[in-house]
Amino acid sequence: MIEVKNVTKRYNNKTVLDDVSVTIRKGKITSFIGANGAGKSTLLSLISRLNKKDEGDIRIEGQPIDKCKSSELAKKISILKQSNHINVRLTIRELVSFGRFPYSQGKLKPEDWQYVDEAIRYMELEDLQHQYLDQLSGGQQQRAFIAMVIAQNTEYVLLDEPLNNLDMKHSVQIMKVLRRMVDELGKTVIIVIHDINFASVYSDDIVALKDGRVVKEGSAAEIIDSSVLKQVYGMDIPIETINNHRICVYFA
Repeated sequence: MIEVKNVTKRYNNKTVLDDVSVTIRKGKITSFIGANGAGKSTLLSLISRLNKKDEGDIRIEGQPIDKCKSSELAKKISILKQSNHINVRLTIRELVSFGRFPYSQGKLKPEDWQYVDEAIRYMELEDLQHQYLDQLSGGQQQRAFIAMVIAQNTEYVLLDEPLNNLDMKHSVQIMKVLRRMVDELGKTVIIVIHDINFASVYSDDIVALKDGRVVKEGSAAEIIDSSVLKQVYGMDIPIETINNHRICVYFA
């Protein structure tokens, strides 16, 4: 479990997270939703300790993340940020192998390569694994970066808008992979996502943010509610039930 208590973050005297408290349940998919500037990505960065909070407390399994050694935290939490820029020319296989660095320090053993192979297979990249990243489409690159995170084999997987640059087929593929990771491997996945219908269909829990504050957190059924979404997005969003999933008809 990850507990965020009364966390505040400021940039240049601007408060981007204001007294935020959230509980992330273990072995579930939790989605952060909200408009641009709501604080979703900032919250993800604080949980992963990529950025430092100004106030409050964040704990993983009861231990303050401030007191975790970086080498140990990297075996518990993996994160994929929105923008990934690598200046070195790498193949997919080489990129995915970077996910094993917390364990191998760059000297991969056969066991590490097994994790690399499994991650590549998970993302259906076998036929592309020896191609260079600059030869790939944006969607193929995104899948390669997600494979790298999978290869890290952490209990907690944090993804910041992983569906960027993906078409419908591969967006569904990514979400199904995340669902499998939770259901079959017991992972805990935290995802920043803009498509509220993907959040509705694949999430166990949703945290809705607006202007740096939590509007509401709860089950997908509790959050995908017209009154809650009105508070979050300032829109009247009709909701239909299709195959037992609550689908938002926000484009009409």
